[in-house]
Amino acid sequence: MNEVLTASDASSSARSYASSISPVNVPLFSALLACAIAQFLKLFTTWYKEKRWDSKRMLSSGGMPSSHSATVTSLIMAIYLQEGAGGSVFAIAVVLACVVMYDATGVRLHAGRQAELLNQIVCELPPEHPVANVRPLRDSLGHTPLQVLAGAVLGCVVPFLLRSSI
Repeated sequence: MNEVLTASDASSSARSYASSISPVNVPLFSALLACAIAQFLKLFTTWYKEKRWDSKRMLSSGGMPSSHSATVTSLIMAIYLQEGAGGSVFAIAVVLACVVMYDATGVRLHAGRQAELLNQIVCELPPEHPVANVRPLRDSLGHTPLQVLAGAVLGCVVPFLLRSSI
């Protein structure tokens, strides 16, 4: 009837104790917080660039910093800090981040540039043209590499700040 406590038993016991103390899903909370901070910062970067306050920027895509990059990078770092880099969850997060950041600087950036060009063409049409009164397309869709990098840096910082406070 002698029971031996192994290292894995102690580790799982410590993990379950830690999760009962802090019921927050840290990677999820970290990702959402990074997204919210990035969206909030867009108010100030828009003001710096355009010298005007635009509260709509908090709910729109595009701009500095990339909230998509901040979100997925924060998710990666929080998973890394919580579980390490050896698990499949970390691998999935890295692949997701690569797809999101590639899409932001590739497809969405070029779609935004095409929308900008189409808007310009429509503005030059005569007023009697059937397409002349069409609502302009959104042209702030993607991100420049610098905006994606800024979002990624923000995303890396947030989990470390959370870790020290939780």
